[in-house]
Amino acid sequence: MSDETFSGYLDASATAPLRPEARTAMLAVWDAGPGNASSVHSFGHRARSVVDESRAALAAALGVRPGEIVFTSGGTEANNLALIGAALASPRGRHIVTTPLEHLSVLESCRFLERVHGFEVAFAPVNDRGRVTVGGVMSLVRPDTTLVSIGLANAEIGTVQPVAEIGAALDERFAGSGTAGGGRPLLHTDAVQAAASLPVSLGALGWPGAGVDLMSVASHKFGGPQGVGALVVCAGIPIEPLLHGGGQERGARSGTENVAGIAGFAAAVTALHREGVGTRAVALAASRDALVVRVADRVPGARLTGDPSERLPGHASFVIDSVSGESVLVALDASGFAVSSGSACAAGSDEPSPVLLAVGVPPELARTAIRFSLPAPLPVTLLDRLVEVVVREVGASVLPARSERE
Repeated sequence: MSDETFSGYLDASATAPLRPEARTAMLAVWDAGPGNASSVHSFGHRARSVVDESRAALAAALGVRPGEIVFTSGGTEANNLALIGAALASPRGRHIVTTPLEHLSVLESCRFLERVHGFEVAFAPVNDRGRVTVGGVMSLVRPDTTLVSIGLANAEIGTVQPVAEIGAALDERFAGSGTAGGGRPLLHTDAVQAAASLPVSLGALGWPGAGVDLMSVASHKFGGPQGVGALVVCAGIPIEPLLHGGGQERGARSGTENVAGIAGFAAAVTALHREGVGTRAVALAASRDALVVRVADRVPGARLTGDPSERLPGHASFVIDSVSGESVLVALDASGFAVSSGSACAAGSDEPSPVLLAVGVPPELARTAIRFSLPAPLPVTLLDRLVEVVVREVGASVLPARSERE
C-alpha cells in the first residue's frame, strides 16, 4: 500500500502503520522456511541468528546491552512482567508507587499484587494537565517500597512525565545502597507510547547506575508488527517469570520465539532511528501545534487535554463542551479520518475515561474526548479538511444547554 492509503489514519497511539522495512524483514523469515530458534539443526540455528541479530539491533537503538532485552508478546505482557516479575523477585517490602494515569496493564498488575500477594499500592497525585511532580512521587516512597512505576507518556492525553528526574531523586535518597541488592526501589517506566516518538534510550533515563531499571516497549508503536514487544531489564535485576516452560529468553519468558515478529520489530526500530527520531519529533510537533491552533480557533468549546508543552509530539487530544463525541468520531470516519476517543484498550466502554476523571474533567465532558495521534506530519490541505469536518459536525451535534435539558 502507498502512503496515500494511510493519509487519513490519525490513530498511531493505537497502532502505527506497518513500515515496509518491517514487512520485508518478516517476509524474509517466512520465505526462508521453518525454524524454531530453540532447535539444534541448521534451520533452528538460522532462526536463532535472526533473533540474536534483532536483539542486538533493538539494544543498540535503546542504548542497552543485548542481554538486557527480554522479548514478549507486546507492551501489556512487558508491563505485567515488569510489575509482577520484579515485585515478586525483589527482596524489599510489599509497597508500590504508581499513578492513576497508567495503562490498564500496569494498574491491573498492581491490583493483582494487592489481591493475591498483599502488596500496598500508593498513587502519586497529578495536576489538571496529567503531570506528576518529583516531590509528589518521592513523598510516597518508603524504606520498604519495592517498585516505582511511572509511564513515560500517557496514551490518552499525551502528557510526558519527568521520569529521569524521578530516577535521579531515587538514586540520591538511596545513594550507596545499590539496586539489585535490594537497597533501592526499582524504577519501571512504561515507554510504549513514548519510545517511537521521543529520543528515548535508557542512557537518557539515567541508566546505568541510576534512574530507570526496567522499560517496556511495543513493536506496533514503531511501525512493526502487532503481537511482539520487549522489556528492558538492567543487568543484575532478578525477575520472576510469568510463563514457565522451556526457559527461553534466559528463563525470563518461556515460549517459542516469534521469529518473524521479532525481525519485523527490530527492522522498524532500526528504520525509525536511521531517519532520526529527534528530527521526526520536531516535524510531528509542528504539525500537531498547527492542528491544536486550528481546533482552538474554530471549534467552539474545544479544550486541549494534557500538558500543552510536555506532551508527545504527534498527539493532540480534546474534549468539546456540549457535543456528542461519538458523532464527531463517526463523521470523521465517514470522511476518511481514523481517530479515537482514547485508549484502544478501553474501546467500546460507555464509561468516561479514568484518566480524564483523574485530571479533573467532569464525567459528561470526558465522554466527548477525541484523540488525534499522527503517524506522520499532516499536509496543510489534509489538516484543513480535517478541521472542516470537525467544525461541521460540532455545529450539527451541539447539545442543548444543561438548563434546557433538565
